[in-house]
Amino acid sequence: MKLYYLLLALAIIFIVFQSFRKFSASTIETQKYRVVKKEHGFEVRFYPKATFATIRSSGANYKQVASSGFRKLAGYIFGGNNQNKSIAMTTPVRMEMSEKGSAMSFVMPEKYDMASLPKPNDATVEIKQSEEVYAAVIAFGGYANDEKIDDYKNKLVALLQKKNIKIIGNFNFLGYNAPYQFIGRKNEISIPIEWKE
Repeated sequence: MKLYYLLLALAIIFIVFQSFRKFSASTIETQKYRVVKKEHGFEVRFYPKATFATIRSSGANYKQVASSGFRKLAGYIFGGNNQNKSIAMTTPVRMEMSEKGSAMSFVMPEKYDMASLPKPNDATVEIKQSEEVYAAVIAFGGYANDEKIDDYKNKLVALLQKKNIKIIGNFNFLGYNAPYQFIGRKNEISIPIEWKE
């Protein structure tokens, strides 16, 4: 009986902790965008220019890029820069993947621009400004892996082809949650498209 109550107490603590993590994640700054149109299975968004810290990799998939890229970018925002300054984490973590190589980017908080951001100590971390872009986006839950990413990318490509919407660039995986958040995980696949309003 004591074991039952112990397990019940642990389960309650776990649920409370995960709920707190979900609430905390909802207070983190997210890259700005505007929903242009909701379609069956996906939506079209307009993303204005944003400032990214980016690391490039020869890896061609999520498994190869995720951990090494994250460590280097986290090092930059946690003080690995010429001002020893901490920069707030934002969402999503963006990963652009292709057979020719990949890039992982952290979106910089909106208060920063190219001039005001500290310079990375690691020369492989580059600071750049993204272009304005229209993108088609499909969402999925749970933990991401290469199989899920490929599956949802293919679903989105098929939906775009069905609507005769032109793809104009490589797809991006967008991750919104820390690895230790188990409940309410959010992932997206984003594909740049040709779109006129």
